[in-house]
Amino acid sequence: MRKALIAAALVAVAVTIFVLGRGGGEPVRVTTTGAHYGVTVVIDKTAERDFTVEILLNSGDADAVTFSAVMPTMGHAMPEVTARKPGPGRFLAQGDLFSMTGVWQLSIRVSGRAGEETLGASALISG
Repeated sequence: MRKALIAAALVAVAVTIFVLGRGGGEPVRVTTTGAHYGVTVVIDKTAERDFTVEILLNSGDADAVTFSAVMPTMGHAMPEVTARKPGPGRFLAQGDLFSMTGVWQLSIRVSGRAGEETLGASALISG
């Protein structure tokens, strides 16, 4: 019985390390919708602590987008970043946007003809 518990614990640790510690995996995709805007956020790790956050408009007409993230469980908050607009309905933020792996609360502030709206979502950031 003890050997089975130890084996199960080792498998659980190995799975956790694989899920949280894998690098070069698929980008994280999160979709959220508000009263005036809808976005899909695509988060891709580009280097050790560098990330690209692509915000794609699914609905609404936006002139500007800002992005910020907090990890309430650890007391971390990253400063708000103004995303640049490389094309219609597409905004990019890049840099050291997440200080560690784990679940982050995303805040996407969208401004346009319909006014300003802040959309929220959660994302699991892995190493």
